[in-house]
Amino acid sequence: MPENQIFLPEGMQDPAIRTLAELREAAERGTILEGTAVRCDAERNLHVALGGSLTGIMTREEAVSPYISGSGREIALLSRVGRPVCFQVLEVGADEKGAPRIRLSRRRAQERALDWFLKTLRPGTIVTGRVTHLEPFGAFVDIGCGVIAMLGAERMAISRVSHPSERFRPGKKLLAAVLSVDPERRRFTLTHRELLGTWMENASLFQAGEAVPGIVRSVRDYGCFVELTPNLAGLAERKEGVAEGDRVSVYLKSIRPERMKIKLQIIEKLPPDDALPPLRYTITDGQ
Repeated sequence: MPENQIFLPEGMQDPAIRTLAELREAAERGTILEGTAVRCDAERNLHVALGGSLTGIMTREEAVSPYISGSGREIALLSRVGRPVCFQVLEVGADEKGAPRIRLSRRRAQERALDWFLKTLRPGTIVTGRVTHLEPFGAFVDIGCGVIAMLGAERMAISRVSHPSERFRPGKKLLAAVLSVDPERRRFTLTHRELLGTWMENASLFQAGEAVPGIVRSVRDYGCFVELTPNLAGLAERKEGVAEGDRVSVYLKSIRPERMKIKLQIIEKLPPDDALPPLRYTITDGQ
């Protein structure tokens, strides 16, 4: 179902060992491959491991697409070391000593992906993404070949979060739907919460009378909202010593579908757990 399988996010291709023959064929076909940047030299050329003893080189001009400029361009170069990079093979030749010289371009792969996204992606289109980094206001998501889209914190789940790190970590793979496309600014925004299921779909995972873990997302005078899944929360009476962000065990007193309400009772606080809530996508053909 994801529409960006032609241009996968960096880090999601198989970094297989490449032979010279395979690289020459990739150059002829324009195939987009992936390797790991192992060094950025003083001239800001990226050196990319291609498997075995082969290494390719990306010049500064070919390492980052021109739509990234200024200080961001320098950071984008240096930050690739130790990370996967996509590329097209420009040339497979030899240097003056007869050793293989393999020229690569990440820029061309990115520009192809960006052009395709601008022509193809529409609001509601589902894509596979990979989180690159987090800010208090949201997550930057690679939707293909290093092309970045923004997923705002308010679009991550129905339940409120104080920081995106409560939902994602850098490197996390996710599904998202395109929220908007801005051709002039060449920007994309995403939404995630609509893919996590409706209230009824999430509530069907639980039964009144059982006890389950949850996360306190909000504390009010009248009670605590406890998240059971990213798109489902119930209300419990306040309990002394319980604060926002705490993991707790809760007893499900009642589930009322007609009012879309779940009544809970906090049993006790649980030890902190760095694991993120699991993502359970509910996607229909109509989405």
